[in-house]
Amino acid sequence: MILDGVEVLGGPVVINNRRLSLSKAVRAGNFIFLTGQIPMLDGKPMTEGSIEEQTKNCIEHIRLTLLDCGCDLHNVVKSMIWLKDRTDFPGFNEVYGQYFTEMPPARSALVSDFLVDIKIEIECIAYISDGHKPSKINVD
Repeated sequence: MILDGVEVLGGPVVINNRRLSLSKAVRAGNFIFLTGQIPMLDGKPMTEGSIEEQTKNCIEHIRLTLLDCGCDLHNVVKSMIWLKDRTDFPGFNEVYGQYFTEMPPARSALVSDFLVDIKIEIECIAYISDGHKPSKINVD
């Protein structure tokens, strides 16, 4: 089904050499919805490293996906955070704050047992004004 004003952006999501049945990002009107980003290293989940390292990795991957969509971190209006362990919140929050210094997005955070072998997952929603249209750049 094709919906008017909705398009898939970014390249495919591949983990452990397996292409997943989800979109990296979807534009609906002026909003861009990003799939939850886990820390990745060489195409595999980053199972090592501190919460600070894993948070930075996630945000850098998000930044690249947003660039593929024709925008950047300044366009993020909402983020949802899943942490494996509640004691990781301060370390996550410290790194997150370094990326979102001005007009930080609305944010929710929760602890989830769904995360296996990783410490964090971050999902974002970005907004593009009417005067700015995202360009489709696919990076495989």
